[in-house]
This record gives sequence, C-alpha cells and structure tokens, in this order.
Amino acid sequence: MPTERFTFTGHSGAPLAARLDLPDGPHLATALFAHCFTCSKDIPAARRIAGRLAAMGIAVLRFDFTGLGQSEGSFAETTFSSNIEDLEAACAALSDRGLTPSLLIGHSLGGAAVLRAAERLPSVKAVATLGAPFDPGHVTQNFGGALDEIAASGAAEVTLGGHRIEIGRDFVEDVSAQSLAPAIAGLRRALLVLHAPRDEVVGIENAANIFMAAKHPKSFVTLDDADHLLSRPCDAEYAAEVIAAWTGRYLDLKPPAPPPGAPEGIVRVAEADADGFLQDVNDGPFHHVLADEPEAYGGTNRGMSPYGFLSAGLGACTSMTIRMYARRKGWPLTHVSVDVCHDKVHAQDAQSRSDTKADHFKRLIRLEGDLSAEQRAKLLEIADKCPVHRTLERTSVVITEAAE
Repeated sequence: MPTERFTFTGHSGAPLAARLDLPDGPHLATALFAHCFTCSKDIPAARRIAGRLAAMGIAVLRFDFTGLGQSEGSFAETTFSSNIEDLEAACAALSDRGLTPSLLIGHSLGGAAVLRAAERLPSVKAVATLGAPFDPGHVTQNFGGALDEIAASGAAEVTLGGHRIEIGRDFVEDVSAQSLAPAIAGLRRALLVLHAPRDEVVGIENAANIFMAAKHPKSFVTLDDADHLLSRPCDAEYAAEVIAAWTGRYLDLKPPAPPPGAPEGIVRVAEADADGFLQDVNDGPFHHVLADEPEAYGGTNRGMSPYGFLSAGLGACTSMTIRMYARRKGWPLTHVSVDVCHDKVHAQDAQSRSDTKADHFKRLIRLEGDLSAEQRAKLLEIADKCPVHRTLERTSVVITEAAE
C-alpha cells in the first residue's frame, strides 16, 4: 500500500499535514478519515482502517486537524465548527486531485464532525462513525475544573491522554452549542455506527441516540469489549473488516474489466502486523482473507497458515474438478467434500535449509449421491487431474524480483 505525504490549506490558512493511502491496483473510490479529539492521523485504528480500505481499492486521506499532530496553526483558536471547515478543505483538496471522496469515517469527536460535515459534501454517499458522541459538547466533560478557568481567562491547559493541551473559550462555547439530531435526521446517506458497550469515554447510549435519530439505510455494529481508542490490534482489525464489508454495499466499487486474454490477476499479500505474522491477502478488491501463524510459532492464529492456503487451493480445485465432470456426465452427485492435510509446519520449515524432506498432501474425498461403484471410482480418478494437483506434482519455477 503506497502512502503519500499530503499537505493542504486548512480553515485558518495554516498548512495541514495528511497521509494519503493509495490502492496498489485500480482506484475505485476515496474516503476521508477524521481522527478523535486531540489525537492524530497516525493512531493505530486509523492506520489499520486506511490500510484495509486501500487494499480493496479505496484511497484514504487521514489528516491532523489544525494545531494537532504535524499540522500547523493554533489548536487553542479552533472550534468544532472550524473542524468542519477543515474537513471541507480536505475534500476540496482531494477533488482538485481527482479523488473526490464518497465515504466519510470519523472517530469519537471526529465522528460527530463527519455527521455534521456530510450535508455540506454532496459527493459523500456513506458515513461511518466509531465511538462518536451524539452531543458534541460531551467532550467538555474531560476538561474537569478547567472549565471555570477557560470561561474566566479565555483559555486553559487541560491534560488529555497524558498530554497537556490548551483549550480556548470559543471551542467550549461552540461545541456546547452543537446539536447533531437535525443533521443526522437529514443525513440522506448510508450510516454505519460502530461503538463499544464498555466505552468509558463516550457511553454506548450515544450510539443508540445516533442510530435512532437516523433514517434508513443505517446499521449498528457493537465493538464488544474494545476501548475507546481501539488500541488492541484485534479491535482495530475487526472495525476495519466491518467498514470494508459494509462499504462495498453502498459505494460503486466496480473494477475495470480486464483486457481479453488477461491472466487471473494478482494476489497481493501485505503485512498487517509488523510485530507478528498477520497478513492481508487480497485477490482483487472484493476477496480478502487473513493469513497468520499459530500462537505457538509467534503468530496470533487469526488466519490460515501459508501451508493451510496451499491445502485449501488443492481441496477447492479437487472439489470443483469433480463437480464439473459429474455435471457434464449428468451423474447424481449431490455433494462433494475434500479434507486435505499436509505434514509440514511452515514456521519450522522456514528455519530449515534442508530440501530432503518431501511434501505429503493427503486428500480424503467424500462423494454423496446415488452413484455406482464405477462412477465413484472414475470421480476419484478425475480428482488427480485437477489443475492444482498437477501443479503440485510438477516442478514449479518461482521468479522473484524487487519492486521499484
């Protein structure tokens, strides 16, 4: 997944820092991600969601709001309304590049911001929120006793997420005056609400209020025991998977037709967790699975192992070949199943340079239906003619090149 540094001018004229995560293949749509209050574009949840969407052909722009992260400007002079203006500026910058966004994703107060901004962005077809407050003024509960000082002095420093940050009076007054109910009721876009019941920063009742205020099409998905920041990799991964699957229903994600005679295409495997072995496996924009290793070998066991995929390919091809032959012959085959086992473990095999040990695949084929003994014997014979079987039996050539 190529990632570009992207800079555009925010509401105050200050340059805002962004990252543009681009698909390796065809560009099918564009999303704009708004981070949580006082966070940044680089929090793990934002990175994981952007990576998953980019893998399915959706470019994602995630940026730091004015005065936060790597963006310039004074955060103390910003308001909730200026965040909306920053989102509009980001949309315009993307449009100038020919990447007009059709999807908005917002985390926490960023979720409230995208709900409000959507009505100003006619290109947007779908909106997804993560842990968003129904009342944007909810954020002021985190300011504690500083509210009195802000009201009296015009600004005060508060500690949020272990960081000291200056909050201005204009921000408090503006965010406290916001009401999202009318904007949600008039959204006229598909809405996905993701929220954790145990979220201690923004309570689950906020998700219920957002969902009830919205009109269909709308969806709600619980994030179970995730925390507000989706700090555990498995929670960020789950949110990314849900958003990716849901998005495909509401955006026109039709890849261009391949030229006549083109091969099947490219299966792209990309690292999803640099600390373990989790991999994103994408066969085009719509087919995505996870590869991993068992926990005993340093993985998280969230996907099949590489040899598991190899066995799956053999089993699937065997079943398809048998079905195709029986269908052509008109034989009464009602169901096929193929169990495949392989005697090597990838993590052990990768540590050994010995090539003396042979690979053994064992297939157990079940054929159901009113078949004669001759028909069953012929179908088992046909199983050996499946293309993947033949590929495994032959010597293969793997050519490795470095990507530029």
